[in-house]
Amino acid sequence: MPTGIVGEFLELKAETDADVLAMQCGDFYEFFADDAELVAEELDLTVSQKSSHGSSYPMAGVPLTELTPYVKALVERGYRVAVADQYETDDGHAREITRVVTPGTLLETADDDARYLAAVVREEDEADGPYGLALADVTTGRFLVTEGGDESDLRAELYRFDPAEVLPGPRVRNDDRLLGAVREDLSGSVSVFDAEAFAPGRAKHAIREQFGRETADSVGIDSDLALRAAGAVLGYVEETGAGVLASMTRLTAYGDGDHVDVDATTQRNLELTETMRGEGEGSLFETVDHTVTAAGGRLLREWLTRPRRDRARLDRRLDAVEALAGAALARDRLRETLGEAYDLERLAARATSGSAGARELLSVRDTLALVPAMADAVEGTALVESPVAEVLEELDRERARALHGELADALADDPPKAKTQGGLLREGYDGELDELIASHEEAREWLDTLAEREKRRHGLSHVTVDRNKTDGYYIQIGKSVADQVPEHYREIKTLKNSKRFVTDELDEREREVLRLEEARGELEYELFEELRERVADDAELLQDVGRVVAEVDALASLATHAAGNDWTRPELTDERRLDVEAGRHPVVERTTDFVPNDLRLDGERGFLIVTGPNMSGKSTYMRQAALIQLLAQAGSFVPARAAEVGLVDGIYTRVGALDELAQGRSTFMVEMQELSNILHSATEDSLVILDEVGRGTATYDGISIAWAATEYLHNEVRARTLFATHYHELTALADHLPRVANVHVAVDERDGEVTFLRTVRDGPTNRSYGVHVADLAGVPTPVVSRADEVLDRLREEKAIEAKGSRGRDASGAGGGDPAGADGDGTRQVVFDLSSGSFAGDDGAGSVETDAAGGEGSRNGTGPESAGSGGPPESVGGTESGEQPETTEADRLDPEARAVIGELSDVDVAETAPVELLARVQEWQERLGEGR
Repeated sequence: MPTGIVGEFLELKAETDADVLAMQCGDFYEFFADDAELVAEELDLTVSQKSSHGSSYPMAGVPLTELTPYVKALVERGYRVAVADQYETDDGHAREITRVVTPGTLLETADDDARYLAAVVREEDEADGPYGLALADVTTGRFLVTEGGDESDLRAELYRFDPAEVLPGPRVRNDDRLLGAVREDLSGSVSVFDAEAFAPGRAKHAIREQFGRETADSVGIDSDLALRAAGAVLGYVEETGAGVLASMTRLTAYGDGDHVDVDATTQRNLELTETMRGEGEGSLFETVDHTVTAAGGRLLREWLTRPRRDRARLDRRLDAVEALAGAALARDRLRETLGEAYDLERLAARATSGSAGARELLSVRDTLALVPAMADAVEGTALVESPVAEVLEELDRERARALHGELADALADDPPKAKTQGGLLREGYDGELDELIASHEEAREWLDTLAEREKRRHGLSHVTVDRNKTDGYYIQIGKSVADQVPEHYREIKTLKNSKRFVTDELDEREREVLRLEEARGELEYELFEELRERVADDAELLQDVGRVVAEVDALASLATHAAGNDWTRPELTDERRLDVEAGRHPVVERTTDFVPNDLRLDGERGFLIVTGPNMSGKSTYMRQAALIQLLAQAGSFVPARAAEVGLVDGIYTRVGALDELAQGRSTFMVEMQELSNILHSATEDSLVILDEVGRGTATYDGISIAWAATEYLHNEVRARTLFATHYHELTALADHLPRVANVHVAVDERDGEVTFLRTVRDGPTNRSYGVHVADLAGVPTPVVSRADEVLDRLREEKAIEAKGSRGRDASGAGGGDPAGADGDGTRQVVFDLSSGSFAGDDGAGSVETDAAGGEGSRNGTGPESAGSGGPPESVGGTESGEQPETTEADRLDPEARAVIGELSDVDVAETAPVELLARVQEWQERLGEGR
């Protein structure tokens, strides 16, 4: 083990489980050995070598004042960075690890989004029981806890909050499947933390110490799992030394039954915060986000991803949006004022952590100054009677005014970035400091005028007075006159063109200046720290003001979008209905000439089967229904002429899935798991969107699943449902299930030209126009033409020539010319829809044609199939050898006659649809085998 500076570094590194250690060495933070090579590669630093007792070690460093951006860059790449600071001792100095910066405890972030640290707990003896979840945003002090029902709920919450770091409890970290699911939905990192921190007793003690003895009960948190997760988060924040515990002033239970269940799949399918491609542009949030503050943007995102069910709360929010939408001048003035606000929630956390500088406190001062300005923007306008004024009245204006006054009296208008540089505080703030500053300025003035005095006093030229770290203050004389200096000048250095001198008086003045500088710096920093602590003591006030700014900003954003895009206020109701007049898709309408459509879902018409061509707008129609529902329950206006919206408890979607082969799940398996989640989770108060079910498997399997799912949703779940399908057979359910209705996207087809009208009308359609869509997509013309030909023959149940196949001889062996070639042997087959294969593929059932296209033998029953070429033997003839007259039924084989008999006995009205479908499939198979 090396000794010296490298040895100390390696000893400190062994004390922590951090990936990288930054150790202070004077005015630099240094990295040694493997850490130096890692940061050099990641951050493009220069690597040098440090010798230590005969060995050489890589070394890289950054200046003391520039560590933060380097740590931030490392942490954002997923590294945990330990910081060891230097402190003075009787023997010189020593170093100790003062903090560990992790993805979930990084304070210095330029990203406006929330940055959560999460902990997940589950009972040790339950494989899929409830879980406890705690989420803390150390940059704002926000602290949320909840208990969820199952893994699906957990994954939805992790997707919604997207924590930067997750601490899995002992049960979770030992469950490879569950931990894999957590990692799958997480863009951040997973960190293992002391299992004891999750223990009930220790966790509850940490919560009582942080929030008060009765807080958990008073906010309605009675879940041991949630409390254990919260305690682990508090323990982790304390252990890493982030210093932000003081900013965590509120413990909030958010799983209170007031929120709409929007699982991770639905959040992705509806593209709430990012598109399917993972981009923010084109998402619902990006569309409606006109916020002018970082906190407002965070809150608006939360409203969209966590809609509400509390009608009173939503009506109040809608009242505010309506008032703001109708008062354009007041809204613009209010938004202009808000645009000058800084992120007080994050500034409060910086103050409590001790990392806020004078410029951050200036930002606090300037934002607090906006409190009366916001009230003035509302006063005398229509907003004064709206919930906007009520939100502003929640502020403690007197406390805000007092803190603003203190900061205004204390802080200099343009303080330096460095906290110890001086010039942080305003003259007149502290008498003792003013005296020190006056003495220091006086001493500096004496030094500043020394050169001119020496010139006049001694008749010297080329005289300057300056200062550096090596020589301190000195008098510099040009060489040409250096021999003229007075005797009390002491030479300290000779340069090429000049000499440097000092005097006893200059030495004394230098000591005085240095003493005053040190005293001024220490006192000013001491006063600044007291001021920062004063701000930290009011962290809750800053958070309150920050939340009000965020709420008003989010409301004004929704109003701005509503006013500019002809959105309307939805009428919320407790009835189970969604009635939309001329509804539009909130995102798609921005980029296309949108065709509005009506929608009605209610007690009599609660399940719509949506049919129509590919690319005609079925998916858009259904998604816009879900987004209108979601926007209404976020407290927003909606893109429609009118909308009556019954509140739902959940929005569930099943839209086309991608293969997840890395997790061992095919498209169809993902589809079935999503369907399973909906069938288990949805209630009669839910909205369900199904965009195709069963398409990933064989036709009859798919139809059967879709049929059965429709019956189950209609009969058992009774959720409001829109189901888009290409299985036109399902449209028959509208004749048998009372709440099922058909709608379709209309098409105009004239002279072979197809136009998608994008208009939704009642009733089913019977075509998908897939070949037309293939043509639009640029599929080669020969393929499109051939597809049209095959489609026509399938509809007419005619034989299809399998181009490219080879003919067979009488024995069934392959031979002859390729199909389609000149000459005999062109092979034709009939595609059997029931079996999904070509009838006669084994040699039977084929249709041979000659060059002229004439029909030869079918199924070996033609005149040449008797073997010798002679007439067939008499079968069932009369004595005279005449053949009896036969009926059509006589020519059927026994199996076909049996099927016909069974078919005639079926009571269609009394047979369940799924049973009927299964019997039809059985009959087709039997007929195919007996053909």
